[in-house]
Amino acid sequence: MTDNQKPVLRFAPSPTGMLHIGGARTALFNWLYARHTGGKFLLRIEDTDRERSTPEAVAAIIEGLKWLELDWDGDITYQASRAGRHREIAEKLLAEGKAYRCFATPAELDEMRAAQRAAGKPIRYDGRWRDRDPSEAPAGAPSVIRLRAPQTGETIIHDVVQGDVRYANEQLDDMILLRSDGTPTYMLAVVVDDHDMGVTHIIRGDDHLNNAARQMQLIRTLGWPEVIYGHVPLIHGPDGAKLSKRHGAQAVGEYRDMGYLPETMRNYLLRLGWSHGNDETIPTPQAVEWFNLESIGKSPARLDFKKLDNLNAHYIRAMADDALADEVAHLLGRETPPRTLSVSARKRLIAAMPTLKERAKTLLELAAAAEFLFTDGPRSLDDAAAKVLSDDARRNLGEFLTTIADIDWTGHALEEKARAFADAKGLKLGQVAQPLRAALTGRTTSPPIFAMLEVLGREESIKRLTAHVL
Repeated sequence: MTDNQKPVLRFAPSPTGMLHIGGARTALFNWLYARHTGGKFLLRIEDTDRERSTPEAVAAIIEGLKWLELDWDGDITYQASRAGRHREIAEKLLAEGKAYRCFATPAELDEMRAAQRAAGKPIRYDGRWRDRDPSEAPAGAPSVIRLRAPQTGETIIHDVVQGDVRYANEQLDDMILLRSDGTPTYMLAVVVDDHDMGVTHIIRGDDHLNNAARQMQLIRTLGWPEVIYGHVPLIHGPDGAKLSKRHGAQAVGEYRDMGYLPETMRNYLLRLGWSHGNDETIPTPQAVEWFNLESIGKSPARLDFKKLDNLNAHYIRAMADDALADEVAHLLGRETPPRTLSVSARKRLIAAMPTLKERAKTLLELAAAAEFLFTDGPRSLDDAAAKVLSDDARRNLGEFLTTIADIDWTGHALEEKARAFADAKGLKLGQVAQPLRAALTGRTTSPPIFAMLEVLGREESIKRLTAHVL
């Protein structure tokens, strides 16, 4: 990379499943560094595993990135479509003597590995065709193309996260570049694609660290510019073990459907392995300004769902009411069957939002608390609400209704009337407010009930209350 060259980064997922939060964090780090430096962020779908790659997984990856608002530059590159270019490079190396044909059969390789295992040696290809003439092979025998890798010295990865990582070349065998059916291997495809796409930095999970040494050998053999590597420790569960299903949600789409905001997930994933002093709440524009590779941690990060909830509550409170209503509408639209908000329901939701969002940690909680605003008419009562609406409570409700028929329909005026009614009847305010809440919402918990009476309006409120009086 030259001094005046802008960084080019890429996110290169394999479409064999949903977008994992570990992959999302990798995408985020690459995206942030590209945006911080004014460079490029590219998307490549590594779909060379044709048996396991699915269109559904491709769609899920793209949908997940769009939900996280991690936009990429240019068109998506599909690795499988570039197989011809990968073969071209393998054949070039073969012609230059930098690669060779290996005619070892699967049975011979199994025998080789068994012998190495029995002798307590590392399992690696022994180079048996490295210096043999292809003419020694049986006529028509299938072959693979292997890289003629250096056998002495060491390959050093200057990793911006892990520091210098050294590999003895004698421990790295001659990897396969082209299989016997002519299909390129992952190792070859990655190196060729990164070069052709102009990639300068590869930021990825440290489960790829061993691949880096082999890929660097291939880059050097080809005489191509070397990339800058940064291998990020993986995300662990709260117990410190490798993240798995038993820890809860793993896919980005699951977090979306659990009611977390994309702003929250960007902030949270950023803090899972990157730090800026003691700052916890880092909005995306600030993250773009601050992000660097040097502050990526060397230790695995642990999921903390309490922190995630607290962070989501912060972003919910900070979001504009109409934008938050849109998020709730999207959430309802993803349900099975999907629900839509009417114009009046959306208007009510926005009016109630200043109160609703102070209490919610997730959009699911917010939507549940606002459920009574979405449809018109009397509410069915849950068990707790039914207990509150005793015969006495229903009679009091009927009497209270006569006192509010003609007043200004504001939360303040309604609360004043309720206090006066309670005093006159020798009741506590709660003995008036709780039956109101039960009749209005069908539940015993809700946002402040007098404010909700105002949000629902006179006609709808009286209709609901009247259905439950004696």
